[in-house]
Amino acid sequence: MKMPCELIVTHILPTARGALARDLVTSHGMTQTQVAKLFGVTSAAVSQYLKGMRGGNNLIDRSAYKDDFYAEIARMADEISNGADVTESLCGICNFVKESGLLKALYVFEGYSGDLGICADCPRLNIVTSNEIVSERARSIGSEMPL
Repeated sequence: MKMPCELIVTHILPTARGALARDLVTSHGMTQTQVAKLFGVTSAAVSQYLKGMRGGNNLIDRSAYKDDFYAEIARMADEISNGADVTESLCGICNFVKESGLLKALYVFEGYSGDLGICADCPRLNIVTSNEIVSERARSIGSEMPL
């Protein structure tokens, strides 16, 4: 049996990133370059998201969760366009998948009919941002430098 995170990474995250990229460009006026920088990918990858060559999953589009999923994406795009962290926002999709019942649908899609896999609480509170890493490195370098 696959772990919940495996199912989310395989079936949900690429679709969420693609939909989020489209929403940020079309509804919030961001450029492909801006979205690429936010996502940590190339502009070419964002172009593929926008053209539907990357990040599509008809499992979501055929499901009863479609409208709620895309409403969550729109909410995340609003937050990100107002300065929210992309990683933390995408963690919201994981919570949506677990709370909405979409995770169970993914297990059924994978052919599994038993109990759902155990999913630990999201470790997002332990996420270290790049700014925190840079600050920590700067502090450690500064303490090692002679005065």
